[in-house]
Amino acid sequence: MMQMKYVKPMKLYHELLKLNKLKGSRLLGLDVGDKYVGLAFSDVNNKIASPLSVLVRKKTNIDLMATDFQSLAVQVKLFVDELSKTGKLEDLKYTFWDECFTSKNVEFLLKPLTLHPVQVKTIMDKFAAVGILQAYLDFANRSQGENQQNEIFQNENDSQSHD
Repeated sequence: MMQMKYVKPMKLYHELLKLNKLKGSRLLGLDVGDKYVGLAFSDVNNKIASPLSVLVRKKTNIDLMATDFQSLAVQVKLFVDELSKTGKLEDLKYTFWDECFTSKNVEFLLKPLTLHPVQVKTIMDKFAAVGILQAYLDFANRSQGENQQNEIFQNENDSQSHD
């Protein structure tokens, strides 16, 4: 059975750029937690992330997993492995992107609102996924723009040196 394949963040983005020229691929962002997985997706131009939904992780041993694994990175790896074992996502490429306090930023924005705790949790998970994906898109697009500027600068220098 084919497995999902880890790809470094910029390599994944460059591959996506090539694909996008053909068919407008999108990215899916995940905020993986103990009980919930927040989902976000990118627009067809891979510039803007939008919320999609929150999935409940129904796993009989979730408490045992939370006790056994202290690191979120381990949980994410486990989640990716579980997805991979289904065989439904063969050849899917994925990468990791640090959330850097994304949940805390969303929590800060929600604090002044009077919402039911379940609503708060759902919104936090959903928008944490948006924050993670948007940070990745911003970084990748900024890096892509810098690479294009460097190429233009190099081409200008090359043409001036031939004059």
